[in-house]
Amino acid sequence: MPRRVARVLIDSPLPQLDRLFDYAIPDHLAAGARPGVRVRVPLRTAGRVVDAFLVEVGEADDAERPLSELDAVVSDAAVLPRSLYALARRVADRAAGSASDILRLVVPKRQVRVEKAWLAADPPPMPAVSEEARDWAGRALTPFAGLADRLVAGERLALDAPPGPAVTPAGGQVGAWATILAAAAVRVLAEGRSAILIVPDYRDQEQLEAALDGVVPDGALVRYDARRPNPERYRGFLRTLGDAACIVIGNRSAVYAPVAELGLVAVWDDGDPLLEEPLAPYVHPRDAALVRQELDGGALLLAGHTRTTDVERLVAVGWVREIAATRRAAPKVVLSASNEGESRSARVPSAAFRAARVALETGPVLVQVARPGYSPVLVCDDCRKPARCAACAGPLHAPGPRAVPVCGWCGRAAHAWACPHCESTKLRLASSGSERTADELGRAFPGVRVILADGDHQVTRVDARPALVVATRGAEPLADGGYRAVILLDGDRMLLAESLRIGESCLRWWSNAAALAAPGAPVHLVGVTGAVARALATWTQSAYARAELAERAPLRMPPAYRVALVEGAPISVDRALGALRDAVPALPGEAVLGPLPDEEPRADIPTARALVRFDYASGSAVTASLRSSVVGEALRSRRAVKGRTPRNTLRVRVDVVDPEL
Repeated sequence: MPRRVARVLIDSPLPQLDRLFDYAIPDHLAAGARPGVRVRVPLRTAGRVVDAFLVEVGEADDAERPLSELDAVVSDAAVLPRSLYALARRVADRAAGSASDILRLVVPKRQVRVEKAWLAADPPPMPAVSEEARDWAGRALTPFAGLADRLVAGERLALDAPPGPAVTPAGGQVGAWATILAAAAVRVLAEGRSAILIVPDYRDQEQLEAALDGVVPDGALVRYDARRPNPERYRGFLRTLGDAACIVIGNRSAVYAPVAELGLVAVWDDGDPLLEEPLAPYVHPRDAALVRQELDGGALLLAGHTRTTDVERLVAVGWVREIAATRRAAPKVVLSASNEGESRSARVPSAAFRAARVALETGPVLVQVARPGYSPVLVCDDCRKPARCAACAGPLHAPGPRAVPVCGWCGRAAHAWACPHCESTKLRLASSGSERTADELGRAFPGVRVILADGDHQVTRVDARPALVVATRGAEPLADGGYRAVILLDGDRMLLAESLRIGESCLRWWSNAAALAAPGAPVHLVGVTGAVARALATWTQSAYARAELAERAPLRMPPAYRVALVEGAPISVDRALGALRDAVPALPGEAVLGPLPDEEPRADIPTARALVRFDYASGSAVTASLRSSVVGEALRSRRAVKGRTPRNTLRVRVDVVDPEL
């Protein structure tokens, strides 16, 4: 009689363990050893018992081969559906990573009480969407002709969201984008299918929840984010394992939610850096959503006030369809510069100043600045050299007016600072942060409320009374009825950042702020000209993305090409690049940049870095070769350090957003 075996995926970051291992199923565990459950298995190479997921049960390939037995079945809950493992495997292979690293992001730690209650409870019923909710969703999607039908048909779509506020069915106010995504989810739920809505942060999530309030049946909305307590996170995860359709709202890891009958995956503002996964294998939820849509079907919706070059590339190759609004909406953008007779150093030109004064008669005015704090940059008053900390050479900043300068790196106070270049002891405030801007505007507009919104002063909403709202980029609160004017400062400083995508980023920051303006309210972009300013003024962000994509293609830069970062011991990097050239002979010589020695090696160990630029057609071969090299180097490292914890001597990161050596 064939011997039944359990094929398990060990929960380990070691790359050499990223495959299925066969274990014999003892008789006393046969009933509970089902696909998807958590198990404990002996790992002979480590001499201990480790956690694992039972992926499948099958027959042994070799009946005579001795196998270790399962040590225990941890729980009866099947938390790893076959579809989730297939998704994790495909996404990990695309990124030259481990499937267990993906699953560690998705499956929360076990909460025994929550799990027992879930196993004992009846399955949730299929949600019934009311006729009123269906009608609301239809009206909300009407501005985009054919959008509702394309969602039901499971198409891949790119949508430029309209600016401005919108009213929810419950009478609240959110951004117009939130009503569109919420209506799309309700439309899909009405067909008996699940929807996943992915947003960058909790404020976007709150807007979606407000838009869905009153139109989604009880129990059909699942909140899926790391800010929630562990029991609540696990309860939400278990809810997605059922057969009943639901709407999942969350951030990065929500894209992997194992819902039944997936009907829609929507990603809002995919250019936001908060959506960039900081943990290996660093897969962006946009890329994971593309893979998931291919595997599980359903519609894919990539929406934003601006379009990233990544989405524009998908539109250009025909993989994603662009869907435009029947009637184009755009804010009133004014490119504001200093008038004749005004000082060029004037931070707020007279035109923007007048617009703010007029707008303050009827409601709030938004002022966007680049950085928080009082004065983020200090220079010597005599020679204008940047002021540096005497202890660590970090940049000094002023935490407040007439305050002692503080180092931004080590936090030391510079009580007796002296310039190492000219020996001057006088400092000059070279920039204005949010706090200094609030002080200056408070003096310029006496009697007007000043509201500060940044990382240290979190504000999500302001009322319709007159107020000056000074906010850093990305921290702008909603205003009831929209802002009566928006002033975008420090644009020239933002564009000076050394980043491949700084133009895209600035256009996204400014567009998101402009979208908060009331209909017809002026939006003043101060001191910026060129292609980015024209794109904002004409509200043609997709055209800017097309131009950026065309410029990057000859340089083999992302997203026209994929880029992988290979770093580690110099000999390991050389071996990996040599193996790559053998595995992918069609890769041109200029595709590899480096290797170069790392200027800041870790733990004083010599390291090297190289960039590999490759087209999308070669992606599978390149990532497979790099992954093979990572596993090979891990095995070499393990043999070389017997008796000690092995150290990975080669690291690979694929789809680097901003490549640099």
